[in-house]
Amino acid sequence: QAQLVESGGGLVQAGGSLGLSCAASQLTFSVYSMGWFRQAPGKEREFVAGISRSGDTTDYLDSVKGRFTISRDNAKNTVYLRMNRLKPEDTAVYYCAAGLTFTKRSKDYYYWGQGTQVTVSS
Repeated sequence: QAQLVESGGGLVQAGGSLGLSCAASQLTFSVYSMGWFRQAPGKEREFVAGISRSGDTTDYLDSVKGRFTISRDNAKNTVYLRMNRLKPEDTAVYYCAAGLTFTKRSKDYYYWGQGTQVTVSS
């Protein structure tokens, strides 16, 4: 059974930085596009960032462009999300996901992590 495990969430002040990691196991990591999604209380889950299988193509939610960076290390079966200049509106549970299509649509992702909480205080 494929498994994705996120880590690195926490509490940070506005303007600060956090780095999330997502370690994959029991799947051929290099054939999957990877995505980060988030869900805030009372809101729908939304796409945050995506990266292609090779890592040469990325995509971002407009509101995080220039602040967040997605990357991956296929040798370590891990995808990362570096978040800088965090804002209170970035507060959410962040999920990583694996899919065979490079897309923003959550329904196209097959495997999901359990999520990690990111809280940004003002």
